[in-house]
Amino acid sequence: MRITFVLPTVDMSGGIRVIAIYAKALVARGHTVKLVSPPPRRALRRKLKSLIRGKGWPAAGRAPASHLDGSGLDHRVLDHWRPVTDADVPDADVVIATWWETAEWVAELGAEKGAKAYFVQAHEIHPYLPVARCHATYRLPLHKIVISRWLADVMRDQYGDDCVDLVPNSVDPAQFFALERGKQRLPTVGLLYSTAAYKAVEVAVAAVAEVHERMPELRVVSFGSDRQDAALPLPEYVRFFFSPPQEEIRNLYAQCDAWISASRSEGFNLPAMEAMACRTPIVSTRTGWPEEVIVSGRNGVLTEIDNVGALAQGLEWILRLPDDEWRMLSQRAYETAREGSWEASSRLFEEALKRASVRAARGEIGGNRAQAA
Repeated sequence: MRITFVLPTVDMSGGIRVIAIYAKALVARGHTVKLVSPPPRRALRRKLKSLIRGKGWPAAGRAPASHLDGSGLDHRVLDHWRPVTDADVPDADVVIATWWETAEWVAELGAEKGAKAYFVQAHEIHPYLPVARCHATYRLPLHKIVISRWLADVMRDQYGDDCVDLVPNSVDPAQFFALERGKQRLPTVGLLYSTAAYKAVEVAVAAVAEVHERMPELRVVSFGSDRQDAALPLPEYVRFFFSPPQEEIRNLYAQCDAWISASRSEGFNLPAMEAMACRTPIVSTRTGWPEEVIVSGRNGVLTEIDNVGALAQGLEWILRLPDDEWRMLSQRAYETAREGSWEASSRLFEEALKRASVRAARGEIGGNRAQAA
C-alpha cells in the first residue's frame, strides 16, 4: 500500500513517537510511507516567548526536535504553517489524519489521495481548543483507529460510530525493561512533567508534597519535554531532567518505587506503561490505559480524578510496603505492561488500514479511489 500520514507540527510528544513506530513498521512490511506536516505556527510569537523567558533568540531555521529526527522516514515539512492540501500530498491508497485539525484537512483532500482514516490517540476536547470543531472531526466520514477501549466506547456512545479499529499501544522490551529488584534505599517517586492542563501536574505535585511531609526522606525524580514553567514549578526537592535521551528514560523509571499520574484525561498514558515495564508500580487516576488494567492493590493503585488525598494515600501505601510485598506488586506491574507488543500492534494497524480501503471502496467513508478514477 501507499500510505500518507498527515501530522500536526512534530515534536517529542508520545503521540508523535507512536506514529513514528507505526510508520517504520509499515515500511518494514513493504509499504510506501510518506509523512507531511507543517512547521511551528506563529514562529515570531514563539521566538519572542523564548527571548522573554531568558532562553535567547532561537537560531534561524532551527526546527524543534521530534521523534522523526534520524528516523529515516520520508517526512516533508511545509515551508510555512498552513493547512495541508492536495498539492502537498501524493496520490495514495490510504491517507491518515493524526490530530483533530489534520482530520479537517484530510476530509477536504481529493479522493485520489486515498481512503481516509483518523488515528485517534486522545479525545481532544479541551477548553484551550475550539471544542465545537474538535467534536465535529469525530463525526467526519473517516475510518477511526483508536488506542484504547475507552476511546472506542467514546466514538460509539458520543458519535454513533461502532465501526472502529482498536490498536493498543505497547512498549519496546529492548528499550523499557529492568532487572528484578527490591525497594530503593530511600523511598523514591517519579512523575512526568508537562505544562498541559489535562496532565494535572499540580495535582501530582500536591500529592507528592503530602507524602513528603510524612516521609521527609522521600526522593522525587521527574522528566519531561517541557521546561519548567514559572506558573507550574516543581518543589526544590524534585530532581528534574529536561528532555533526557531516550536511552536514559528507562533508568529514571527503574530508580523509582512508585510512579504517579494525576491526569484528568488520557488517550492511553504511555509513560504509565513504560514505568510498569521497568517494574515500577503506578498510582494513577481513572483515565486511559491504567483504568483498563490496574487493579488496586494487585498491580498498582487507581484513584478518582483530582483527589489529592487518595493519590497521596496510594503512594504512601506502595512506599511503606515490606520489601517482599513490594516485589510482588512490581512483578505484577511488569507482567501487565508486557502483555502486548509493538509487532502485534503493527499488524493490527496494517489490518485497520486495509479495512479503511475496503470501506472507502464501498463508499462508507471518504476517499473512494475507484469513484475518483
